[in-house]
Amino acid sequence: MKTTQLNRLQKRLRRKAGEAIADYHMIDDGDRVMVCLSGGKDSYTLLEILMGLQRSAPVRFDIVAVNLDQKQPGFPEHVLPEYLDGLGVEYKIVTEDTYSIVMEKIKPGKTMCSLCSRLRRGILYRTAGELGATKIALGHHMDDLVETLFLNMFHGSRLKTMPPKLVSDDRRNIVIRPLVYCREKEIARFARARNYPIIPCNLCGAQTNLQRVQIKNMLTEWEKQSPNRVVSIFRSMQRVTRSHLLDTGLYDFASMTLESANEMDELDIAFDPPAGLISGSLLNPQPEQKTETRGVAAGSSVHRPA
Repeated sequence: MKTTQLNRLQKRLRRKAGEAIADYHMIDDGDRVMVCLSGGKDSYTLLEILMGLQRSAPVRFDIVAVNLDQKQPGFPEHVLPEYLDGLGVEYKIVTEDTYSIVMEKIKPGKTMCSLCSRLRRGILYRTAGELGATKIALGHHMDDLVETLFLNMFHGSRLKTMPPKLVSDDRRNIVIRPLVYCREKEIARFARARNYPIIPCNLCGAQTNLQRVQIKNMLTEWEKQSPNRVVSIFRSMQRVTRSHLLDTGLYDFASMTLESANEMDELDIAFDPPAGLISGSLLNPQPEQKTETRGVAAGSSVHRPA
């Protein structure tokens, strides 16, 4: 990839991350952000993008990178320390033999992801407390969120995905996903151009029968038929009409009468207008309106106080 192309791609990813951080108020002044670094393309990209935003953002925040060495056989222990030393970023390598636990508990041929992720999550939450981190940053991107939506629909009967920001299970941490506006294919191109020292996962990465892999293949086929299908699905999660779903916990159907119509906060016509008539739709995009935000915005020219 040419230098000019790489610079444009980097700026695009940084701008998208900055917009997501601002839209969902992910980072505040004085935050200490723990970036979870797995050794994969997404987490490498996340760390570099956040370090870039750290230099240009109108708010001050610190970064500490954390890798969990799960003692997988053949794991190259030297790769991440050498890479992080070269960056000059604060980091911590946490060593916990979760590999042995997963191999002992999970029968051959069964999916390892659930137990592995629970163990990893608990260790990372504990580490965040030890490091005084106020936010935990994960490298999930737009494609991850769309895949998770369908995984929950097909296998969990729930309309649910991974949120851009949430309170952790232990109620002590806030988890953020700054790359939720970024496509996986763009991150992959960036990672290849940056020549990151990728470390493959010998647990979930070696399983070919995962439900997530099947969902990814389905979405890939959809995108061949209709480019930007993933973007369209993602945007639908940002434009939810509660009254046109079926969850009585989200919408008060029992109180819906003709007399109460004027007081309902979410009236809607029976049929939506054609997509081309929707302002800012994929088929008829409108110029973006610039709005002032107080979050971490890409390309900010605000100077930090000396």
